[in-house]
Amino acid sequence: MTEIKDAVVLVTGGSRGIGKALVEELYARGAGKVYATARDPRTVTHPDAVPLALEVTDPDSVAAAAARAQDVTVLINNAGASVGGSFLDTPVDDVRREFEINFYGPLLVTRAFAPVIERNRGGHILNVHSVLSWLGNAGSYSASKAALWQQTNSLRLELLPRGIAVTGLHVGYVDTDLTTRIDAPKSEPHAVAALALDGIEAGAHEVLADDISRQVKAGLAGDLTALYPQLVH
Repeated sequence: MTEIKDAVVLVTGGSRGIGKALVEELYARGAGKVYATARDPRTVTHPDAVPLALEVTDPDSVAAAAARAQDVTVLINNAGASVGGSFLDTPVDDVRREFEINFYGPLLVTRAFAPVIERNRGGHILNVHSVLSWLGNAGSYSASKAALWQQTNSLRLELLPRGIAVTGLHVGYVDTDLTTRIDAPKSEPHAVAALALDGIEAGAHEVLADDISRQVKAGLAGDLTALYPQLVH
């Protein structure tokens, strides 16, 4: 288990949405330092956060961030993107870009920071998934998040001997600027952030941050099409 108090944390995509809420919640719980990354670090607004430029799909950018943040003990892979298209209609280059951000990006960042965390006597990694990791109605986004879920499960086994625990966060719609056009129940970002950090401190394998994630996970062995027709049509 990893205590948030006095921890040094890096949050990818830390300038808005869930990432911004995570940065705020981390400081509320007494984190020693929080690196908040963004493509443009000037968009990081928390007065205590350490802004850090990062493009998760660029190996050079990832390496530069890891060289700068050598004191990290907790990594939160939050940055992600959605092209919002179907497998049959979306340009293949857009599908590849989505996987570059949602799957290969967290992998690059984890590979860069796992040695850092290990040198700092171990710690924790949290990957932000989605309830759509388990539902295929979002095309390539669902596929990229399902792949990230399995990456997390594999990394948990690989990193355990190195003193690094790994948690996956699953959540449905969250009330951020990315979901403003969606008319559906949404979780409050700070509530999601609080549950995510609770999971880190408890050493949980997974955090199911809302009712829909808990219901879908419980229904994986059943007929999700019958249980949740609104999510698959």
